[in-house]
Amino acid sequence: MSTDIIQVEPNVYSILVDGVSYEARVNGVEVTIGGVRFSIEIDDPRQWKRSARSADSSGQASLTAAMPGKIVRVLVAVGDEVAAGQGILVIEAMKMQNELKAPRAGRVTAMEVKENESVNAGALLATIGESQP
Repeated sequence: MSTDIIQVEPNVYSILVDGVSYEARVNGVEVTIGGVRFSIEIDDPRQWKRSARSADSSGQASLTAAMPGKIVRVLVAVGDEVAAGQGILVIEAMKMQNELKAPRAGRVTAMEVKENESVNAGALLATIGESQP
């Protein structure tokens, strides 16, 4: 299947799918193609999201590498208090740098990596435990 998409004016796109042309009009969270209206949801993978597992404020939370990469920067140290969504470290994978964020508030109890270290997918990078009073 061959697909080309070109923006022809603001909020209007020309879509060519296997030689068939469609016009798509975007209005907020709705897209209209050939008179048919579709609701859409925008998902920005760069935006931090609280997962159901990390919503619990007790126990430990682990940061793992989603794919092989290189640790570019470590932003916190063991013993540091962190807020939910705070940057913990920066990993470079596929020529892109991604800041990994704390899934919940707490204290950094372990930092398993150092700057310039290569890691495999699934590698444990850091652990966040409960805050100390």
